[in-house]
Amino acid sequence: MNIPSQMTAVAIVQPGGPQALQARSEPLPSTGPDDVLIRVAAAGVNGPDLAQRRGHYDPPPGASPLPGLEIAGEIAAVGKNVTAWRVGDRVMALTNGGGYAEYAAVPAGQVLPTPDGWAVAEAAALPETWFTITQSLVMRAGLTSGMTVLAHGASGGIGGATIQIATILGARAIGVVSSPQKARYARTLGAIATIDYTSEDIAARALELTEGRGVDRIIDVVGGPMAEVNLAACARGAHVVQVSTLDGAKATLSLRTIMAKQLTLSGSTLRPQSSATKAEIAARIRRDLLPALEQPNIPKPAITCFPLADAAAAHQLMESRAHLGKVVLTTQFGTQF
Repeated sequence: MNIPSQMTAVAIVQPGGPQALQARSEPLPSTGPDDVLIRVAAAGVNGPDLAQRRGHYDPPPGASPLPGLEIAGEIAAVGKNVTAWRVGDRVMALTNGGGYAEYAAVPAGQVLPTPDGWAVAEAAALPETWFTITQSLVMRAGLTSGMTVLAHGASGGIGGATIQIATILGARAIGVVSSPQKARYARTLGAIATIDYTSEDIAARALELTEGRGVDRIIDVVGGPMAEVNLAACARGAHVVQVSTLDGAKATLSLRTIMAKQLTLSGSTLRPQSSATKAEIAARIRRDLLPALEQPNIPKPAITCFPLADAAAAHQLMESRAHLGKVVLTTQFGTQF
């Protein structure tokens, strides 16, 4: 495979609005002995990318300064210690940054095979959210079959991944949405019910849907005042996982409620975690979830695609919160898959 010395990539020229994203020529990333070089066909757009662009989420030491945390494409080269992958393999991967580019270097343990039957743009929309939910909800919060999960932002990337992972593992997902259109979309992913927070009391409706018991697990991307609502919606022994704070990083909580219900509250950010930890998450996905993704009847997230050079427009759509599913950037290689 011919590998050039330069590539097109999207850089953050200075912290700010979407206009801070600019396409330019960059040297290819260096590939370490435990890395693979991926020729990127598509790259997912996620909330952490927006935070990085605004100057609120710096890359960890040693990571690429370019935005982009998930990609799909094919392996262009492998490091000398890599034995699990070969040049030409079709893959999706969680990056440590650098996904908004035509090539990205990724630790080999963070790479997964593209599921059979998935287009490259669909595969690129999986890793960041599926790694996040697999670790925080499954590995840390102990999600098991029979539990009920409340997913905030159910029509977005994190909420959609929560619904699908919960459903695959035999749990019941309830999606929190803001419109009938988003409710219909959440149901296509497997939600057994939805709650429209613009017209319904979330906690009261969650209790009604669980015959007064409350929900066992909550994935919250909202934060702020929603934290108190979550406590009211919880069953005894429930676990609330905070993965974003779109509406506020501070909250007032009733410690007595936490004590009385024996609740657990945890938080997670994925990007700063070690490659070894991310490899463990990848292994769990490959074992427990990837087979389900390859079933012909598995629902797929809605995808809105933009060319790589239009990353600013993709960020504008993300910030509007008007889209369903995931936003994906495609490179010149996207049509070759």
